[in-house]
Amino acid sequence: MAQRDQPAIGGDDPLMRTVMGSFYRAVHPTYSDNALAGSRYAGRYSPPNVPTLYLSSSLDGVAAAMIAHTDDRTPDLRVLRFEVQADRIVDLRDHDALASVGIDPADAAADWQEAVAAGGSPSSWRVRQALESLGAHGLIDPSRKQPHLWHLTLFDWNRPGSPSVLEVPSP
Repeated sequence: MAQRDQPAIGGDDPLMRTVMGSFYRAVHPTYSDNALAGSRYAGRYSPPNVPTLYLSSSLDGVAAAMIAHTDDRTPDLRVLRFEVQADRIVDLRDHDALASVGIDPADAAADWQEAVAAGGSPSSWRVRQALESLGAHGLIDPSRKQPHLWHLTLFDWNRPGSPSVLEVPSP
């Protein structure tokens, strides 16, 4: 699959941005028909059974994200492409904007898997709650494996007044 241009980030509000363009998601082939349903398991920004759509802004971003989620039991994953138009997206790379609403970027970056394994709630889940209370539809998350890459996490999509996400059929 050829790499597309990077998605565009815009808007005049320093906290709530707009995002538009192609994004990617790796899914187990069994679940590729339900890729737009979001994640089913606990994730950095999602307790179990709380719909959350994790996307990468590039194919390189998908590869970086899969480093933490791939093991010898994982089959070859299918990479799907989506077109996204979203507003009210908070960019976690903008530390000044986060500070203006009392969010510490370290809370988003902290290890979440250990907290979940211990039966707790990671600080990144509280970041999501804080952003949702401000009316955010999602966030831009910098890659921890390769900081020049980023991901888009949506809390709500494909409902009236929320971001639009459409799967682009493979050629």
